[in-house]
Amino acid sequence: MDITLLKTFIEVAQTGSFGTAAERLLVTQSAVSLRIAKLEASLGRALFTRSKAGAELTVAGSTFEQYALALLHTWEDARHHMMIPEGFKHTLSIGAQYSLWPRMGFRWIDRLQTRVPELSIRTELGMSDRLTRFLIEGHLDCALMYTPQLRPGFDIFKVMDEELILVSSWPATLGTLHQGRYVYVDWGPEFAHFHTQHLPHLKNTGLTMTLGAMVADYVINRKAAAYLPARFVKRNIDAGELHPVPNAPHFAYPIWCVWRDQTDPIIRAAGQSCLTEITQEIVNDQEKIIESID
Repeated sequence: MDITLLKTFIEVAQTGSFGTAAERLLVTQSAVSLRIAKLEASLGRALFTRSKAGAELTVAGSTFEQYALALLHTWEDARHHMMIPEGFKHTLSIGAQYSLWPRMGFRWIDRLQTRVPELSIRTELGMSDRLTRFLIEGHLDCALMYTPQLRPGFDIFKVMDEELILVSSWPATLGTLHQGRYVYVDWGPEFAHFHTQHLPHLKNTGLTMTLGAMVADYVINRKAAAYLPARFVKRNIDAGELHPVPNAPHFAYPIWCVWRDQTDPIIRAAGQSCLTEITQEIVNDQEKIIESID
């Protein structure tokens, strides 16, 4: 069975759209159509019902989806084992959104390498949709993200609440902070509601960024302010590069870890333990920053 055909089928099944699947797979829509047609010809069954609204699985397609996922998982598991370097006994593939690698994901890897020295680790970067697709396909064993999707074969647990705090590159106050110096970081709809409720005077800033914690570099090098993760900017605060804005409201943004059910239970237990340990350290540091603001 052609793995590319399976991945294309699963992408169309998950998105309900040939066009969206093409965008995610970085191919043309006609290429997706040809792959699905080839798969349907091989199976002798129509897998999708096409319409202007999109693509919906047929009864045969729904049945095949379970086998397609199982085949992909088997393929990825075999590939993982074949990729284990000499001198290592286990492998673990970890994914995370950009903002969750510095000060969290990298520390997790450090702890894992100390705890399980025979473990080979591979990492991936992406937004939640990309990471979810990799988990579905078996390309990842686990992933850290802000907006997980509940899918069959996933085990999701809350890691901690990321505290987003208002910081500036100079000792600003809420009274002196104005739109010309404020960068709105798009942390999602819940943050948008919080922002409208608590900081209506900073609603129309003229500058919106969807870069997450990367905005810290922008703020540090300009006279600017933004909401950023306390965990991420702690070193910048300690170095005097950033300053928490006193009495500014902070926003709790949950971080989640998603595990594939088929992950080696021994490796998963070690990974879970290491993640819990570093999370507690991060929470302790975060609480000290919050206390200094309030």
